[in-house]
Amino acid sequence: MISQIITVIAAVAVISSAFEIETYVYSQQPVHHAPQPFKFGYSVKDKHGEQHREEVGDGHSVQGSYGFTDDRGVHRQVNYVADKAGFRAQVKTNEPGTANQDPAAVHIISNAQYGHGGYYGGAAAPIVAAVPIGYGGY
Repeated sequence: MISQIITVIAAVAVISSAFEIETYVYSQQPVHHAPQPFKFGYSVKDKHGEQHREEVGDGHSVQGSYGFTDDRGVHRQVNYVADKAGFRAQVKTNEPGTANQDPAAVHIISNAQYGHGGYYGGAAAPIVAAVPIGYGGY
C-alpha cells in the first residue's frame, strides 16, 4: 500500500515538473511623449458674420489668434502667446465700451467711440453702519 502511494506521488511529481508554470509580473512604466509640433486653423463665414482661429505650437510654446466680425461690423481679434512666461494676449476691437486700457497682462487696442455708453447714475453714497465692539458679556 505504501509503495502504491509513493508511486502515485512520484508520478504526480514527474507530471507536474513537465509543465512549467510561467508567471508574469506586469509593471506599467510611465510613458513620456516628446513634445510634438502642431498647426491648425479654420475660418467660417456665413450670414451672421465671420469667425476664425489659427494656432501653432512647438511643444514648448503656443502662438495663435482668433476673432470674429458680426453682421453689424463689430469685430474682435485676439493674438496670444503661451509659454514659460505665461499667457499673454493682445485684443483689437471696435466693441462699444472698450476704451484703451491695460488690465493685467491683456493689451486692448480699441477704435470704439469714446463717450457715454449707457446710463450711469453717478457714485452711490457710502453705507456706514455702527458695529458694536465686544461680545456683550458672552
